[in-house]
Amino acid sequence: MEKKTHTGKRSKIRLIAATIILLILIPGLNCRLKVVNYDFESDLISSPVRIALVTDLHSCWYGKDQKNLIEAIDEQSPDIILLGGDFFDDKLKNDNCEEFLKGISGRYPIYYVTGNHEYWSTSDKFREEMEILDRYGVIRLQGQCEMLEINGNDIVLAGINDPDAFYQSETGGLDGQLAEVAADIPEGTYSILLSHRPELFEDYSGLGFDLVLTGHAHGGQWRIPGLINGIFAPNQGALPEYAGGLYADGDMTMVVSRGLARESTLVPRLYNRPELVIIDIS
Repeated sequence: MEKKTHTGKRSKIRLIAATIILLILIPGLNCRLKVVNYDFESDLISSPVRIALVTDLHSCWYGKDQKNLIEAIDEQSPDIILLGGDFFDDKLKNDNCEEFLKGISGRYPIYYVTGNHEYWSTSDKFREEMEILDRYGVIRLQGQCEMLEINGNDIVLAGINDPDAFYQSETGGLDGQLAEVAADIPEGTYSILLSHRPELFEDYSGLGFDLVLTGHAHGGQWRIPGLINGIFAPNQGALPEYAGGLYADGDMTMVVSRGLARESTLVPRLYNRPELVIIDIS
């Protein structure tokens, strides 16, 4: 009888432990889209500017015709949309990406830089991805600057290729591209750099950009809010320094989006909901 009693107690303990673990994990697996807002002030901006940063979609699904993502953007009424790389995925079809562009093109100016997963695609798939962008009027930034006029403000937008450009025999030339775009910043003009990689923070620092917008890290995939900002990120490894959020050095601030990838990832997100980043500059 005593043996059966001990066995019963152990079973109850296991059941309680399993229940506690489930109660902790289930809320953390919430993958509903959320909107994250960042506000910046600058003497170089005379009237408000709103930017929507879309990164690391990885061809994921956001409702029929990508309705959930498109409606989230429309509710924010941005002046411009920036696609920060890994918009496409090397393993998944491009249909969801095309549906998204179909739903927003012609209504917003859209600018794009590559991520590593575009370059990891086959040559034919990569060519198709670029053709889709061109078809919907997306401006691809490949180591150059664009002078924009938004709500009466002059803004320089620079964009660089992902360092994995060599996979498609394209010129990456990270150092050369950074030097080239930095040299094109007019004095007294607000400047933004769009780049996929946050781990290159030190390379961006000191170049004269006011704002750097990145993604790639997926928020470190697993988070413990208030304790650990991310468990693991590509090209940074365990406990990444630049997993998601804001990072500053002098007059430069870098925004790292936690991205939009959901079903395309091998490891599920934990306490790390996919995010649409909205940036207000005034």
